[in-house]
Amino acid sequence: FGGKQEILTEDLVAYAVLQTGKPVSWEMSRRDEFVSATVRHPFRVRVRLGARRDGVLTALKIDVLSDTGAYGNHAAGVLFHSCAESISVYNCPVKRVDAEVVYTNNVPSGAFRGYGLGQVILGVESAMDELAIALDMDPFELRRINVVRDGDPLMVAHAEPEADLVWGSYGLDQCLDAVEAALCRGNGVAAPEGEHWRVGEGMAVAMIATMAPFGHISKTKITLCPDGHYVLGVGTSEFGNGTTTVHAQIVATVMGTDLDRIELTNSDTDGAEYDSGAFASAGTTVAGKALHSAALALRGIVLETAAELEGVDVGQCSMERDGVRTRDRRLSFSEVIAAVPAEHRHGGGVVATGCEVGDFRSLCFNVHAFRVAVDVRTGEVRILQSVQGADAGTVMNPEQCLGQVEGGVAQAIGASLYEEVLVDQGVVGSPVFRVYRLPQMADVPPTEVYFAETSDDLGPFGAKSMSESPFNPVPAAMGNAIRRAIGMRLYETPFSRDRIWRALAGP
Repeated sequence: FGGKQEILTEDLVAYAVLQTGKPVSWEMSRRDEFVSATVRHPFRVRVRLGARRDGVLTALKIDVLSDTGAYGNHAAGVLFHSCAESISVYNCPVKRVDAEVVYTNNVPSGAFRGYGLGQVILGVESAMDELAIALDMDPFELRRINVVRDGDPLMVAHAEPEADLVWGSYGLDQCLDAVEAALCRGNGVAAPEGEHWRVGEGMAVAMIATMAPFGHISKTKITLCPDGHYVLGVGTSEFGNGTTTVHAQIVATVMGTDLDRIELTNSDTDGAEYDSGAFASAGTTVAGKALHSAALALRGIVLETAAELEGVDVGQCSMERDGVRTRDRRLSFSEVIAAVPAEHRHGGGVVATGCEVGDFRSLCFNVHAFRVAVDVRTGEVRILQSVQGADAGTVMNPEQCLGQVEGGVAQAIGASLYEEVLVDQGVVGSPVFRVYRLPQMADVPPTEVYFAETSDDLGPFGAKSMSESPFNPVPAAMGNAIRRAIGMRLYETPFSRDRIWRALAGP
């Protein structure tokens, strides 16, 4: 999630090769990971809201300061993105954004899951919760009153909406309903006994575009071989999130075959086509759509050829695992391939290509809620219930999509409660895991995940992205839950035990 988005070490390796004339490999130690690799942008966010007594927002202002560290990297991109969907998720007649990013002598900041949204959403959703408390209003109801609805203009800090951002589908209302119902229903987990344990519930809303703005190019190629297996060439990479599985599913669905007939080559420029890169949650919405186009083109070539061979309409032909079914019989793929025009044949198979430029983006929604218990004697936080509603469009692989949401929540729990890069005068004070606290298995409870039933107009088979977005509402939901539990707002993450204890102890 962002680790391959800038060149900070590669140039040094290239320089070493030029100086030594030998192959060079830099194997980073754990310490190097903290002092030489990028970190998430530290943000300082101030939010001011105006609202009527019935909860309708009248003004929304954010003041954002971002620390890019010693190098620019993604300074401008993260700043713009962080201030976009974090406030455009709410309808409000008056909005103002003041944002700047500065160089410092700190560790360079870079792309990280959410691309800045998690930081600004923390500020906006904390302010929304304070407004709900001031108005004595249910936090879910306050959001329902003010969130954008399908077809609303997506206003950020400009006179005109973002030109490439469109409504492909809308499931925020379903996410709000599902999470609220789950929280009201409970999960049977009781708070620890004792008056020193205080319980609170908190929620937050997040919206994110389905890819990077103004274009993300992906070119794909599919070859149908005479024995009925398919060779896919895709430029994007697999980072363990299951992109290759979804790509194979897309092609298998269009071609009427099984996954064991799919062979996929990716990331290799000898066997794959060009792709802008595996970032901005584009694996399904861009590369997947390019594969979908290639599969439809290949299917059309094969069916049209079979129809000509049999003298029937194309509508009377259908793809099967081992050939093409026509009105009277089944043609083998070798028969069909032999009759395909030469311009569509290569290496003994039929070839089709697809391209997607990603010139329009849709929107994903995530709503998260926590029920937590806080020990006011020590500041310890125990998560009693964790719930997320996610609008991913058509969920093509529920198990993998569930894993993406659960992984995003686990990562965000770390950012919310434990993880902190300590820097003093440019020197990293937490360069090893002994002092950089990561969440352990016992720290990450099961998360109930509810998917909205939507189908996106832009994505393949109605799918949307769900890689970065699960992270974004979690820190804000955690902060709001702790605020409801102890009656005090914490203004700095992580919401660690010592910070909670100091806040409760007073000045």
